[in-house]
Amino acid sequence: MTVPTTTTSAEPGAVAAGAQPSTGRSRRPRASSPVLLGLLGLAALVVLFEVLPRIGVLPRRFFPTSSEIGSALVDQLGQPDFWAALLDTIQGWALGLAIASVAGVVLGIVIGSSHLLRELTASTIEFLRPIPSVALIPLAVLLFGTSIESKLLLVVYAAFWQMLIQVLYGVQDVDPVAQDTARAYRFGFLARVRYVTWPTALPYVMTGLRLSAAVALILAVTAELVIGNPGIGNRLAVAQSSGAIATSYALVVVAGLLGVVVNLAARFVERRALSWHPSQRGEVAL
Repeated sequence: MTVPTTTTSAEPGAVAAGAQPSTGRSRRPRASSPVLLGLLGLAALVVLFEVLPRIGVLPRRFFPTSSEIGSALVDQLGQPDFWAALLDTIQGWALGLAIASVAGVVLGIVIGSSHLLRELTASTIEFLRPIPSVALIPLAVLLFGTSIESKLLLVVYAAFWQMLIQVLYGVQDVDPVAQDTARAYRFGFLARVRYVTWPTALPYVMTGLRLSAAVALILAVTAELVIGNPGIGNRLAVAQSSGAIATSYALVVVAGLLGVVVNLAARFVERRALSWHPSQRGEVAL
């Protein structure tokens, strides 16, 4: 025999005693800071390089400990020649990046704004762009020797294509209706570039600048390593040939830190230049 049970339905909107009202938003655990996680990962790498050579997992002859690398780095920081080499690397990187960026932006806008020019240059760009910059090292040495011009040749060639391709994509992304409207109002070419093309292409330009900055640094150090241009790469080659293993690792660390600084600087410029763009705005909490 079953006992009938009665169920009572709560009034709409009623909240059971002791229950918390629903806010419509599930709580999620707060994620750890990416910077903190990055620092923890870096600290773990330093500890591994300190422990593994000491216990014999890595041959200490080729893998010095983190403390030995740090000592060699401190020694380098105390030498005026090191700072002169660092300045040479930064100079070659910055000058090459500036030349490549200006040329890439100007040619990208001119070529991208004309359908005829895009068709005429498409095959040429696709032929030249995949050529590795290191393949130009014999030509650079033949023309300029170990002067800064040989480094600039490699840096500009590599960074130029990164910027040009991005600018071409940006110009092609311009709204055709906006272009037709500007022509209807009889805007000249420069006016159309300033008020129509440039705002649309600027995010692509910033992406190209970030990519070009990294590639330019790689080619600057490569030119110093292979050709012998003054800079961090040349100093690294000398340390490697003289058997200074800890010093070689210390200079590799310097090159890596320089790459981090370059990337952070490029992202800072990108955020400032695109502060108006939706991609740089934080989401507004509802």
